[in-house]
Amino acid sequence: MKSLFSNLLFKVFLAIVLGIVFGQYLPESINRVFTTFNTFFGQFLNFAIPLIIMGLIMPAISDLGKGAGKLLLLTAGIAYGSTLFSGFMTYFTASNIFPILLESHVNDAAQISDSSPELLPYFTINIPPALDVMTSLVLAFVIGLGLAAQEKSSLKLVVKDFQKIIMQLIENVIVPLLPLFILGIFVSMSFSGKVFSILSIFISIIGVIFALHILLLMLQYTIAGILTKKNPLKLLATMMPAYFTALGTQSSAATIPVTLKQALKNGVSEKIAGFVIPLSATIHLSGSIMKITACAMALMILHGIPFDFTLFAGFIFVLGIAMIAAPGVPGGAIMAAIGILQSMLGFNEEMLGLMIALYIAMDSFGTACNVTGDGAISLVVNEITKEKVAA
Repeated sequence: MKSLFSNLLFKVFLAIVLGIVFGQYLPESINRVFTTFNTFFGQFLNFAIPLIIMGLIMPAISDLGKGAGKLLLLTAGIAYGSTLFSGFMTYFTASNIFPILLESHVNDAAQISDSSPELLPYFTINIPPALDVMTSLVLAFVIGLGLAAQEKSSLKLVVKDFQKIIMQLIENVIVPLLPLFILGIFVSMSFSGKVFSILSIFISIIGVIFALHILLLMLQYTIAGILTKKNPLKLLATMMPAYFTALGTQSSAATIPVTLKQALKNGVSEKIAGFVIPLSATIHLSGSIMKITACAMALMILHGIPFDFTLFAGFIFVLGIAMIAAPGVPGGAIMAAIGILQSMLGFNEEMLGLMIALYIAMDSFGTACNVTGDGAISLVVNEITKEKVAA
């Protein structure tokens, strides 16, 4: 997974650079080839998204039926609460900062859109999805919850096989083609003259999200420190090996051994750490939801799409659940989010391409935020259950 994501990050960077160059200097007839591919790939994504949602969510929810009863519910509740807190903190921060930060870019984008040329595909292919996004989401919840209550079920084996098929689809088809999709997006933006305005927005957004994720970690460990009566800065410092390991691996799952070791050093019992850390690596996504919420809001502001608290509240609640299986799949979080971005926020193909590019560019920091927060959750659960060891 590390090599896949590291290679993907390089390919996305290369796709952005080549997209800018191609859009500026290649003939329109050649650039229309990229637009034609993007039109087809966009249709394929629309077809695949409901299947991806079901393939990720059904087995993830059904697996939550296995575990240690109250300890499972407690950990899952705290992890989901932390994810929601991150999403709402990001919303309130971004809704106050982004309109001011992006005001000039909105005006530039509006002026460019009024007179910009457009690349048209040579042909289009319509691939209607078998289910719409919300139907697949609700169906995944119903089947997943039903299976979670059953000890043995032949349907659970089918769901597991379906999960494997979807993971193969993501890893072997969608993720490898994403750089070409992003290349086509940037070719179109470069051809229309919007690309440099977009790139300057990238830099502004990344800076704000990085500051927010540091603030979130401080808040998480302040709460853990208050409950455990320990110095939160020392607790956070102890978890830094996990943070930097996640920066390198870009995988919550691959960082579990380091996260577990550092949680034990913070005084979490072996029993609690051994249960909470692996579970949180799957269901705690405070860094991921922060990236997606902030980027979504920035792109909506840029494109003049109205939004309010009610809209984003629903989006954050649904996204927090939809991403629960994401850490086990390369690109899983953004793949799980695509359908919700389309159905709830009205994102078009260009906006989805930009979301993917932004997400991949910041993937290391989101993963590091997720796994470091897992250490705080283990401290809280350890204190609540009174499973203490000497620090």
